[in-house]
Amino acid sequence: MKLFLADRNITSLYSVFVMGIINLTSDSFFSKSRVSDYQKAIEASLKMIEDGADILDIGAESTRPGSQYICENEEIDKIIPVVEGIRKYNKKVAISIDTRKTNVIKQSVKSGADILNDVSALEDGEKIAEFVADSNIPVILMHKKGIPLTMQKNTEYADVIKEVSEYLCNRADFALSKGIKSDKIIFDVGIGFGKDLNANLDLITNCNYFKTCWKNHPKDGIPILMALSRKTCIGEITGKPVEERLAGTLAANIFSVLKGCSILRVHDVKETVDSIKVLDALLKRG
Repeated sequence: MKLFLADRNITSLYSVFVMGIINLTSDSFFSKSRVSDYQKAIEASLKMIEDGADILDIGAESTRPGSQYICENEEIDKIIPVVEGIRKYNKKVAISIDTRKTNVIKQSVKSGADILNDVSALEDGEKIAEFVADSNIPVILMHKKGIPLTMQKNTEYADVIKEVSEYLCNRADFALSKGIKSDKIIFDVGIGFGKDLNANLDLITNCNYFKTCWKNHPKDGIPILMALSRKTCIGEITGKPVEERLAGTLAANIFSVLKGCSILRVHDVKETVDSIKVLDALLKRG
């Protein structure tokens, strides 16, 4: 499997790319994933690379339900040293930046980042879309209903598959109109972002639909990112707190891969990579 970056392609050894989460936030819903300073962030990043991460996703602004936005300068001050630090040790791993701000992604790309992971799906202005087009980097477009502070107050859909796919296709059309190439667009259906359990399950089970729901999709379809790691929907099914949701996460991730997912965004890289190795070995046997 290949992912087309601006200046190179990365190839996964397995059937899916594994994206490790580097949380530079102080209020991420999974407290054990938070890295409070530069040195811990570098150590966590290098450990994830050693464990088999294809991509590192670095974010400094929490997007969990109920969270509030932070200022641009604070994001830059947290993210840029970590990107530069990772690049001192590793030039190959892909680095994704979880932001919705133009200057944050600009400075990050200058420092060695490769991908924009935009939870606002380029809704926060044309400048960020134009930068993505000019720099030729991939962009992850995520669906959410409302903003993080209020999004879980309205989780009703007449048809969640239709509404999410229409939103993502509209955002992809916007991206294309700004010069972003179709093979640089990735969809994230936004598990847990303005959805209840039933909506989340519907989106997971219909993952493969989203690969070709956009009329301008590339030949192999749109890569689909699934961000299920330790989320509330896993806890609602298992009855487990966030610290005990690894097994449920692995099960949901494996199912997502079988349904066509291309990228898994996870806290637990080592366990995820091991589970994919076993899945691939079994699939090769037919």
